[in-house]
Amino acid sequence: MSPGDGPDGASETRLERRLDAAVDRATTPRGAAIVIASASIVITIASGLLMTAVDRDNYPSFGEGLWWAIQTTTTVGYGDNVPTTFAGRTIAAVVMMFGIGFLTVITAAITSTFVARSRLEQKQSDPKPPAVEHFRQLDSRLDRIEASLSGPSREQSSEAGPPTAEQFRRLDERLDRIEAALTRPS
Repeated sequence: MSPGDGPDGASETRLERRLDAAVDRATTPRGAAIVIASASIVITIASGLLMTAVDRDNYPSFGEGLWWAIQTTTTVGYGDNVPTTFAGRTIAAVVMMFGIGFLTVITAAITSTFVARSRLEQKQSDPKPPAVEHFRQLDSRLDRIEASLSGPSREQSSEAGPPTAEQFRRLDERLDRIEAALTRPS
């Protein structure tokens, strides 16, 4: 596998590697804001420069091209600056698609990273069910307690595998009997 190969073995483009690196940097809300803001600024400035260079009749200065780019990337579109040439309209269409699609995809990718991390943290903090060994230790301790109170227990849980609901029910009944025996007046 060469350095430019993706996880599926397909060769990644330079743009894909840069996008992956940008999304990887967005591991915190602050990092995500920086990535989204940077992408927005780059797209806006580049499209303003490009529009000024391509459609000089409608956008004679960089300021006017930038004003158009800001309106277009933010999807405000006041309508006071509208490209009239084919090249200008083509650039406008591309900028609109980037403004709507590209930034949305970046935002969604970063948001899904946060959601996945939150689910993982929540899953790790959830209490774990009792382990099989812990169940066996409790069962053995109950046997010893019952034996000291009234003789050997009739119920032994030597069954292999994880404890079943029935075993937990029997364990609970045994605990109830022990509690009753301890609270009875002597």
